[in-house]
Amino acid sequence: MGSLKVYAAMAGFLAVAATSVTSQAADLLPPPIMPEPFEFEGGGWYLRGDIGFTNQHTSRYDNVLGADVQIVQRGFDASPFGGIGVGYKFNNWIRADLTGEYRSRANFHGFDRYVDPTLPDGFGSNVITASKSEWVGLANLYVDLGTWYGFTPFVGAGVGFAHNTVHNYLDLNNQTGTVAFAREQSRDNLAWAVHAGVAYAINPNVSVEFAYRYLHLGEARSGDLITYAGFNGVYNPTTFRDVESHDFKFGIRYMFGDFGPIEPPPLIRKY
Repeated sequence: MGSLKVYAAMAGFLAVAATSVTSQAADLLPPPIMPEPFEFEGGGWYLRGDIGFTNQHTSRYDNVLGADVQIVQRGFDASPFGGIGVGYKFNNWIRADLTGEYRSRANFHGFDRYVDPTLPDGFGSNVITASKSEWVGLANLYVDLGTWYGFTPFVGAGVGFAHNTVHNYLDLNNQTGTVAFAREQSRDNLAWAVHAGVAYAINPNVSVEFAYRYLHLGEARSGDLITYAGFNGVYNPTTFRDVESHDFKFGIRYMFGDFGPIEPPPLIRKY
């Protein structure tokens, strides 16, 4: 009976000693080394796709028959756009691409007033409605500003063309109830852009982008305004001046090439 007590005491002592040694050994082990976020070294060709929303403005609109018109309100609704492109990444700092996009119709709303002594109140007013769409092509150059935890902020600039089309133009006079309308008309302009955003590399081939873009689209012009009676004595399209857009977009870039799997660094422990 006494032997069993001795054996039990020895077993308890050995268990406590083993636990203490294990705890001390664990305290001596450094934390494991975690793999760094992926950062691609080098360059190559890539394809890209983008979707986003427009936020457009125009400095004014005018017509040869409305020299004394005072614009009270003007603005475009937001509209979606989508585009594709091809580019080349020269190194971890510089890349360039060519992009083309279609910007769907954005509805326009305008209200103006003018002096007319022949009317009861001495002035008249017009409500303007229309919609506008664009095809835009740009050559862009970007500077990547370094990578932190897989995120790469960037800035850039682009230049190209905008094919602006005005649809469904209507001019309703509030006092007389008369209507003028214009047929669809397109105009080509120089376009330019400024970019800022951040990209994240999901893997060596695929990166996603969130970006803001200021885009200057030039002018847009309606067709000749025709009265409700079907005629007009002078060519008088309405021109939208200095059309600009503040765009927010999401993009995906696919880099061509087989970069192989990303190997994490070896797990090293020192005793």
